[in-house]
Amino acid sequence: MNANLFSIREQEIFNILKQFKECDFVLIGGYAVNAYTLPRFSVDCDIVIKDSNELKKIVKILIDTGYTKNNPKGKFAYSGKFSRYEKILEKNFSVSIDILISDVSDRMTGVTFSAEWIFQNALTSRLNGKTIIEELQLKIISIDALIVMKTISSRATDIRDVFMMLPNVKDKEWVKKEISSRYDFNDRITKILDKINSKQFKDGLSGVYGNIDNKLFEKHKKAIENYIKK
Repeated sequence: MNANLFSIREQEIFNILKQFKECDFVLIGGYAVNAYTLPRFSVDCDIVIKDSNELKKIVKILIDTGYTKNNPKGKFAYSGKFSRYEKILEKNFSVSIDILISDVSDRMTGVTFSAEWIFQNALTSRLNGKTIIEELQLKIISIDALIVMKTISSRATDIRDVFMMLPNVKDKEWVKKEISSRYDFNDRITKILDKINSKQFKDGLSGVYGNIDNKLFEKHKKAIENYIKK
């Protein structure tokens, strides 16, 4: 995809997040990952809110700035109380804001994270652009809580994100405890190890995060190995 289109999308997401400055939300997903490791391209912007009152405020801002509701059909990462709003930026090119209301439920595992848990594990942090020279200060889920959520989901993109974030984990034991209380920790780690040891993993990682040299790759792989040690 044309790099200029990525810049247009990222600028739009930063602009709409600025419009949300009076709203109470937590940033999760790919844009939250960008606060803790090398920034990567992300198609959607995911936010969590506590209730329908906050939803009304956010939806009004979105509609006033040209977004329309467009909930996806069929298989999707999330289940439960979820709304997607999209805006066309160019022909066949759009941006979407995914709003998770009161909780985040992973469709594949059935694990649910309450909005209360997400807000408790959020920090006011700096978000830098990947293709634009801009930064925001906003409420972002903590790196440890984000690793918990992405380890449990363990889709291909989640595993790449865990791989990139893990060297910066703050409390490894807390992360293990939170994962184990919700799902089989060994099952998730086995899935992650199988993925990162595959021949295609490094190429896929570079395709999302840009060129990852061997030294950096081995450093992150070592962090995964140390993570699973008792």
